[in-house]
Amino acid sequence: MIEARHLRVLRAVATTGSFSAAARELGCTQPAVSQQMKALESAAGTPLLVRAGREMRPTQAGEVLVRHAAGILAGLAAAEEEVAALAGLRAGRVRLVSFPSGSSTLVPTAVAAMRADHPGTRVSLVEAEPPRSVDMLRAGDCEIALAFRYDATPWGYHPAGGWGRDDLVARPLLTDRLVGLVPQEHPFADADEVGIGTLAEEPWIAGCPRCRGHLVEVCEAAGFTPRIDFATDDYPAVVGLVGAGLGVAVLPELAVESVRPKGTRAVRVSPAVQREVVALTLPDLARVPAVAAMLDRLEAAAHR
Repeated sequence: MIEARHLRVLRAVATTGSFSAAARELGCTQPAVSQQMKALESAAGTPLLVRAGREMRPTQAGEVLVRHAAGILAGLAAAEEEVAALAGLRAGRVRLVSFPSGSSTLVPTAVAAMRADHPGTRVSLVEAEPPRSVDMLRAGDCEIALAFRYDATPWGYHPAGGWGRDDLVARPLLTDRLVGLVPQEHPFADADEVGIGTLAEEPWIAGCPRCRGHLVEVCEAAGFTPRIDFATDDYPAVVGLVGAGLGVAVLPELAVESVRPKGTRAVRVSPAVQREVVALTLPDLARVPAVAAMLDRLEAAAHR
């Protein structure tokens, strides 16, 4: 097998014309150079050097290897430098996928900190709700997925498709409590806490499909099925509908924080409902310096 170290020795001998001069250039001994050349000729299966007077000159086969050695060694040096840059966070990329309320609250602070600390690392963002974001992570379309869940089901769970593999690295970020959102003229607008069952006769505005399904589960556990008049993934639209007096909603605090809840009041609901927000990655990706650094900054943004 031809190795890079053999090619370095061959090129040095071809350039300097002798084993001793090549040894001085490479910072090793003459016997070491001779041994490396014997190993290379054995791997090539043909002589690579011939003595011409006091000099060692490459044979035709040797000239072919010398010619290719320049590109091979240059490419290897470039690869080593690129890997060193990635390891030292002087280069690299991190692709984030986040649900909308995470994009508007956690991500900006974390990305700004990452850019300030490691300006050579490029961070990009697209939005997707779980489980789609988890699918993107497993498919190699991102390095980190911000996701949430309401219970202890695996992160790959699909309501329609069954259980996925719980093979991801999860960095806990925060517990996001759900709050009730009512019009500011609503009878419960000034209440400290509202039992969700007392809202059984209200029209409801529901959020994303996963949040919608969880709302139905919580309401049915309280003894009623919510009458959902409006369903939208857009949190400002939810707030606008509630503010116009068209119904009530239950939203995560992150979502309320990300919009101006004009014309509405947020109240605690009982029983308490919350969701777990985490940053997900794959085990191998968790060891990549840029990914690890981004996870640290997401955690710091959540704890601010």
